[in-house]
Amino acid sequence: MSEKKKFLLRIDSNVYAALEKWAADDLRSINAEIEFLLTDALKKSGRSIPKNSLPENDSSKTEYENFDN
Repeated sequence: MSEKKKFLLRIDSNVYAALEKWAADDLRSINAEIEFLLTDALKKSGRSIPKNSLPENDSSKTEYENFDN
């Protein structure tokens, strides 16, 4: 499994509250929700994610396979 990059994110409290609700609706942590949304945005924009950054045993691996641009 690839190492996760840690970084500080400053975000408006109203945006955070909305993300917190969205994450709860999707049964995810806020961190997982943000990662999901960013990954989805990358996919929709046709940006690539290096294959070596994908988790080896992740069942959602096929979701990332479209990033071979």
